[in-house]
Amino acid sequence: MLLVTDAGLVRAGHVERAEQAMAEAGLAVVRFDRVMENPTTQVVDDCVGVARESAVDFLVGLGGGSSLDTAKGCNFVLTNGGRMEDYWGVGKATKPMLPLIAIPTTAGTGSECQSFALISQAATHVKMACGDPQAAAKVALLDPELTLTQPPGVAAATGMDALSHAVETAVTKKRTPLSQMLSREAFRLCAQGLPQVLADPADLAARGTVLLGAALAGLAIENSMLGAAHAAANPLTSGWKVIHGHAVGLTLPAVVRFNAQDPALCRLYGELALHAGLVPDLRDARDATAALVEFLQSFRAAARLPCSLADTGVRLADIEQLAREAAQQWTAGFNPRPVAAGDFVGLYQAIQGSEVQL
Repeated sequence: MLLVTDAGLVRAGHVERAEQAMAEAGLAVVRFDRVMENPTTQVVDDCVGVARESAVDFLVGLGGGSSLDTAKGCNFVLTNGGRMEDYWGVGKATKPMLPLIAIPTTAGTGSECQSFALISQAATHVKMACGDPQAAAKVALLDPELTLTQPPGVAAATGMDALSHAVETAVTKKRTPLSQMLSREAFRLCAQGLPQVLADPADLAARGTVLLGAALAGLAIENSMLGAAHAAANPLTSGWKVIHGHAVGLTLPAVVRFNAQDPALCRLYGELALHAGLVPDLRDARDATAALVEFLQSFRAAARLPCSLADTGVRLADIEQLAREAAQQWTAGFNPRPVAAGDFVGLYQAIQGSEVQL
């Protein structure tokens, strides 16, 4: 069995606990603890090398989304051969893959409930989404105690990521009744739990609420994909090294306002706000959407996340390049309103200052 994790979790003691539990069950465990944030093809290749040398027949991913994505990426190459680039897209694995248990230690990515591995090319830093039903974890273990060791900044950034997943999946072109049900409940749980986690990081019940919400948002992604907020956030992370949760926290409110110009989408956003108790009714969907945007911005501020592109060091002169890259992101195609490079210019300009101007 291969345990895929990172050095921080080794220091936190979680890895030793996991290895001890598996040893007591009579399982031989090999450790790969060199996962890095935003894992690259090189990290996956290193993980595959350890797995092949030990002839493993089972995988366990322990950590945040990076560890879980690395475990899934390793599974693709280990069982089907070739390079990670060969699996860019959906359903390209032709041979059986190994079973995977996913144990998240952050509440944000929802990777434990998805069949996609997000892996960046080592040379270009382009993020590839490699998906296959076989890559999904057979079991996801949600233990809120594992999230208690997150630094406050990590908890805030991953929480913002979970919120963004719930909001984006609620309106994408691929949305379904199932995905919308998951999106609404994921948003309600995260909106309920995250402010309490900020106020009292030791509140285990609140941690559990957010962890479940993040997992449900992951299931929503599996059924409906993401949209323009992630398309705009990804170049900020890959090219300007803005932490993903910070990047999507910046782009999401602007994208909500952009999409809400469509009355049908405005009502869907309003339903999220209603389900989370942000508004008492839906008599005015515009007011409900405004309450949703206000909640997102207020959480971002309370969590001390960047509130403008200027806060991240991005300049006005960078916006044209960012917009070109955002328009090429795969999630842009799932946004419910058509969004091209010119639209992304407007979105970035709207968040250059501290308030969304759309």
